[in-house]
Amino acid sequence: MVTARTETSQQPRAGHKFIEGTLSVPLLDFDLAEEARLQRQEKSWLGGTGRSSKTLVKHPDLRVVLISMKASTRIHEHAAAGRISVQTLSGHIRLQLPDQAVDLPAGHLLALDQCVPHEVEAVEESVFLLTLSWPPEGTVQECKSNAGKKASHEKK
Repeated sequence: MVTARTETSQQPRAGHKFIEGTLSVPLLDFDLAEEARLQRQEKSWLGGTGRSSKTLVKHPDLRVVLISMKASTRIHEHAAAGRISVQTLSGHIRLQLPDQAVDLPAGHLLALDQCVPHEVEAVEESVFLLTLSWPPEGTVQECKSNAGKKASHEKK
């Protein structure tokens, strides 16, 4: 059994190149509270966008991303080429869908099918898990949001 644990590093933790091959071992174990604490020390959180994210799991057909957002920050409209779930760990987020808004306070889970355009707003300081799952190779759709943009969470 292989266990990979995250460690604090002085090197930048950004981009898929950094995580290639390191987050796809048979067993991964994370302290989500500690990961969220570390995110609040990132430049993007402190002075940038007011949000921070870290890919925890990276397999060809699955990603798990921990996202922290300050109150009143947004992730603008986008759509995912695969199915997603959003699970709020702390705080309160709201997803704006084409026909409705869905509130996700701590402890709630939402699942969306492929290509559903959505925007994320942090109603209060929040931490959530985003899980992305892609269909078998060759059946991935190219999504366009209502604004006509290519999906930002396409498989890379």
